[in-house]
Amino acid sequence: MSIILKLLAWGLAAAIAFATLGPPGTRPHASTLGQDGEHALAFVLLGLAFGLAYPRNRWFTAAMVVGLTGLVEVLQFVAPGRHARLEDFLVGALAACVGVAATAACALIINRTQRSDAGAS
Repeated sequence: MSIILKLLAWGLAAAIAFATLGPPGTRPHASTLGQDGEHALAFVLLGLAFGLAYPRNRWFTAAMVVGLTGLVEVLQFVAPGRHARLEDFLVGALAACVGVAATAACALIINRTQRSDAGAS
């Protein structure tokens, strides 16, 4: 299961990179969310995927998704028709960290529930 989660996380990272760096017409749009909402949703999902795929060291995982977010923004300097913005980096990095934190919180709740169930038995 771990390898599937890792493939999913890296596949999502590649899809986000393609959507961000590729031609503007190939990018999916969710009209109700707006650009910042779409950006945040993509990176929350990235954080969730990496948080599930790499649960052992949450701080490293968070740093990795922030690094990936920064790399995608920096690569926009060389992508024709694209522009890197600090606001996009901040939204993406914060959203990715929220995703990683959500997986950590879920894991903590599950562990506490399992311990309390085992203690009650």
